[in-house]
Amino acid sequence: MIPLSGATALGLELGRYEVHRGEDFDAVFAAVQAWRAQGIGLVGNPLTWRERKRIVEFANRNRLASTFGMKDFVEVGGLMSYGSDSRETVPQSAVYVDKILKGAKPGDLPVEQPTKFELVINLKTAKALGLTIPPLLLMRADQVIE
Repeated sequence: MIPLSGATALGLELGRYEVHRGEDFDAVFAAVQAWRAQGIGLVGNPLTWRERKRIVEFANRNRLASTFGMKDFVEVGGLMSYGSDSRETVPQSAVYVDKILKGAKPGDLPVEQPTKFELVINLKTAKALGLTIPPLLLMRADQVIE
């Protein structure tokens, strides 16, 4: 675990765990349990996306509130996500690939950032974990899964 200092101002203690292969999950899950974490936040990558159901099942089985950067995790039972809308970013990525395949140098292409973000909340998971989502947060959600 690598401590993250930014949370101390809020009275939180954060830990950082890394997985590089599928085999790493069991050790990370054991470390999270030993640390007695109350929640998990996950930065997605192709490996964690592929294992999203396993990660969500671990979080829910251990009664951990979970946040993700992609709604795909919430759709399989995660608590909530906030991230860019893939319906916008995936097509734009295809445009970049097309330009590169046609000879454009990647370094010459402008850096673009997502313009639309979405908050997705899974109320079924919240209820199963005994959590109450504040009404204001629910009103701001782009999607609520019941």
